[in-house]
Amino acid sequence: MRVVVMGVSGSGKSTVGSLLARRLGVEFIDADGLHPATNVAKMAAGTPLDDADREPWLRDVARELAAARGGAVVACSALRRRYRDTLRRGVPGLVLVHLVGTRTQLAARLGARLDHFMPASLLDTQLAALEPLQEDEAGIVLDIRQPPDALADEAARRVRVPSPEPATPLPPRCDHAQVRPAAAG
Repeated sequence: MRVVVMGVSGSGKSTVGSLLARRLGVEFIDADGLHPATNVAKMAAGTPLDDADREPWLRDVARELAAARGGAVVACSALRRRYRDTLRRGVPGLVLVHLVGTRTQLAARLGARLDHFMPASLLDTQLAALEPLQEDEAGIVLDIRQPPDALADEAARRVRVPSPEPATPLPPRCDHAQVRPAAAG
């Protein structure tokens, strides 16, 4: 199984992703560690990455995920559909876990962070770039109001067993967990 835990900065991708990987018995990879130094420096300076910055990094993330023996969980922002498409091209069958919360929740989490290169000042650019999962994208959406252990438990349960429920679009800020299986095609 290959899973990407996605969302904006401060949503809990690394925390939930590492817990989910343990529950699934697979490797955990934090995509932040795969950024080239130029990307890290750009973000640390408060400058958002552009698509030219992201494309080679996303290809590296997909290669790492595809190469993981026995599967893996990757924490990766994957904010736009085209970024997720890049990951899926390298990792067929990829499942996404989208962590969502309000701007207030996310800003509070970012304000409490220590020693991370991503400044809170870039939250609004990430929220503006965010494209929620579409009906044809295999994945689930979870609200970050739940504790990380509960999110990881829910994600593990749902990614293991595909839901027969039809996918429905969710707003960027949802109040509940919703299964979003890929549409048959």
